[in-house]
Amino acid sequence: MAATVNSGSRPGYGQLLRIPGALSFVLPGFAARQPFAMLTMSIVLLVQHTTGSFGKAGAVSAVAGVSMALFAPQSGKLADRFGQRAVLIPGVLAHATAAILLTVLALAHAPLWVLFVAAVPVGASVPQVGPMVRARWAAVLDRPDRGRLTQTAAAFESVTDELTFVVGPVLATALCTWVHPGAGLAAEAALTLAGGLPFAAQRATQPKPHGGHSAAIDGHARVKRTSALSVPGLRVLVVALLGIGAVFGGMQVSLTAFAEEAGQPGVNGLLYGIFAAGNMLAGIVFGAIAWKVGPQRRLLFGYGALTLMASTLWAVHSVPVFAVVGLLVGVCIAPALITGFTLVETLVPASARTEAFTWLTGAVALGQAAAVTASGQLVDTHGASAGFLVPLAGTALALVTLVALRSRLTPPSQGLTVARGVGHRVPVAVD
Repeated sequence: MAATVNSGSRPGYGQLLRIPGALSFVLPGFAARQPFAMLTMSIVLLVQHTTGSFGKAGAVSAVAGVSMALFAPQSGKLADRFGQRAVLIPGVLAHATAAILLTVLALAHAPLWVLFVAAVPVGASVPQVGPMVRARWAAVLDRPDRGRLTQTAAAFESVTDELTFVVGPVLATALCTWVHPGAGLAAEAALTLAGGLPFAAQRATQPKPHGGHSAAIDGHARVKRTSALSVPGLRVLVVALLGIGAVFGGMQVSLTAFAEEAGQPGVNGLLYGIFAAGNMLAGIVFGAIAWKVGPQRRLLFGYGALTLMASTLWAVHSVPVFAVVGLLVGVCIAPALITGFTLVETLVPASARTEAFTWLTGAVALGQAAAVTASGQLVDTHGASAGFLVPLAGTALALVTLVALRSRLTPPSQGLTVARGVGHRVPVAVD
């Protein structure tokens, strides 16, 4: 695959972060992103501790994940229409309250159906900060003297997303394993408040709400507001990210069981950290390459590599070997995940930008939910190795869909106006 390494002529991250107001939403935005990455692992470890069953833990986590997947796009649509602050403040307060309530109920050994009910508002209220940060970058860079930094912002956001998936699950595992089984959800609630409220307070960088039933595109034509999911290519990307979510969910549950079977229960956080670190490092390298092939081909190639590596997980029985294999799986996720966000810019109109991003993050959550449920059942009945079959199944099915429907990933004709949002990776220089 032809590619060239960036020469360093493009604007760097330092110049991007020196834009007035940038750090005021980047820093709290990073803290407020952690709940998305911590939630699944925190619920699994808490409920497994109180019930002794990975299957029950996965099921409760799945309820939260499905709820998140269903409500995230609605949150994005409301943010596009009424503004981020109007959606985020009540959402942050509701999520922190719901997370604490679920923790208390689990520690009190409430019946399983009660935990299912409590998990619904936990997932439904997860702040969709990642898509909101991308939309803010698009807003603050929408000036002639800053337009060239849009590409740099895209790369910065993708690396930040990868870092979130390194920090979140590892932090949740450490807190639940070494501090208290409920510490993961408690910290998740605290970070929601500590990051979400300051982020919402930054009105100056908030994108202007579109409002009403129509929205202007590039200041000219007005079009009837429709759901981002009406774009065929976005539906294909949703399937792709469902498969990636299956990797995250399957790894989180099965790794915990794998570590227990190996007699080293504390090593699951380290192994997941290695897996997530491979994801982040690959994302940094991916952004330093000027690709000469289109994102459609890159997505197919990256997803094929991810499916191939996921097919090896079930056969590994050694902790050191798993560290290597897990690293390689993480490396393969980044190109597929990043390229999926790349394609959003050319496929989805600007008026539905936040909603489109939340459909993708919701797909990851839904894939996680299905995977933790399936993996938990397989682990309970057949052991950790069987749980690792779930990432293979999820990525294989998504790859078949991508190959069959690849023509839908072709951007609209040049006569149509499309979004110029922050959703893709391009070469950047790092100051």
